[in-house]
Amino acid sequence: MGVPDHSSFDPLAEAHRQWNARWPGQADRMAAVTSVMRVQQLLLGRVEDILKPFGITFAAYEALRLLAFTRAGSLPMGKLGARLMVHPAAVTNAIGKLEQRGLVQRSMSPDDRRVVLASITEPGRALVEEATAALNDAAFGLPGLTQQRAADLVAMLRGVRALAGDLGAADEPDELGNP
Repeated sequence: MGVPDHSSFDPLAEAHRQWNARWPGQADRMAAVTSVMRVQQLLLGRVEDILKPFGITFAAYEALRLLAFTRAGSLPMGKLGARLMVHPAAVTNAIGKLEQRGLVQRSMSPDDRRVVLASITEPGRALVEEATAALNDAAFGLPGLTQQRAADLVAMLRGVRALAGDLGAADEPDELGNP
């Protein structure tokens, strides 16, 4: 048996084959999880490459974009973390880096001095608009995926998210796993 041709060898297919030989009832689930994890790595790499000229990570982009979507251009730090679905420490870190660059500023809420607001600045708005145009132009790293296939993928992954308890009770899946 020689060295596999890595140009045609699929490690995930081989893992599925091995799993199927030992635990056939779980082989497809293992392959699904492993495939999603690998796709996440690939897409994050592509998106980070697109954002590199702007000097921001995808996490920073998401924070800027969320702030730019708000009417006032600001959100409490806690709400920002909840909407981005990240740990409060990650929000503090990302906002701190953006603040150092003058893209965001933090201030106390005028309504509740216990609440810290993150607000996008004009340079932050300009940068997030340029970065958004670049991501849109690059089809978010998925130029070969049709709009319909992208919508189908979102629906399928939403079902997985619902099964994992990531959505509210009104969004729970039916007995087939459909949202």
